Amino acid sequence: MNDVDKTAPRTEAPEAAIPASEMSADDTAPAEAIAEIKFGPDAEAADVGADAAEPEPEPEPEPEPEPEDETEMLRAEVVELRGELLRALAETENVRRRAQREREDVGKYAISNFARDLLPVVDNLRRAIDSVPEAARADETLAGTLAGIDMTEREFLAVVERHGIRRIEPKGEKFDHNFHQAIFEIETTEEPPGTVVEVMQPGYAIADRLLRPAMVGVAKAPKGAAEPAESAELAEPAEPAEDGAA
Repeated sequence: MNDVDKTAPRTEAPEAAIPASEMSADDTAPAEAIAEIKFGPDAEAADVGADAAEPEPEPEPEPEPEPEDETEMLRAEVVELRGELLRALAETENVRRRAQREREDVGKYAISNFARDLLPVVDNLRRAIDSVPEAARADETLAGTLAGIDMTEREFLAVVERHGIRRIEPKGEKFDHNFHQAIFEIETTEEPPGTVVEVMQPGYAIADRLLRPAMVGVAKAPKGAAEPAESAELAEPAEPAEDGAA
């Protein structure tokens, strides 16, 4: 009865806890070091270093285009570049032509304002000649003066003609509202309606541009007479262009 059962498990009594007051400095140092490692200022740096050490995932490579798709892309790019080249060449040609036309206009119409200002001078020369009656022209002194004025007028017209300025004296021609200005109408059967029968003041044009319209009288059919289908257009002429510098 008093024998101890040899098969029963043996239990050891737990060691009694050592009070902290009785623990030495050597016994408490490891615990403090562990706490400092786990919760100290170096813990956060260690976590950051661990995160930085982790490699970033590499981006997945883009799939390479198929040879047929790449060919189509290159063809489309070639077509686009060719179109841009053609547009650039067309714009360059337009600029060249515009510059050439402007140079030609400057050469033709540079003296337009200067020539227009000189027109009253030649008009006065003609008025001086026409104002002398036929009876007075027999006087030798006056005849010499008239000859000098007439020579001056002819020389002036020759000079301006060399610079592309022409005189417009449309007597007997069809009325043209682009170069003529109708001042009055004359009923007559001697000339077809719409014909210039009298020139009050000659006009002038430089190249194909009007400097001053000719002031004219135009024939028209008498009252009661049948007018032809093509009657004169007694419209105001086009305004002279203000091109060129004096």
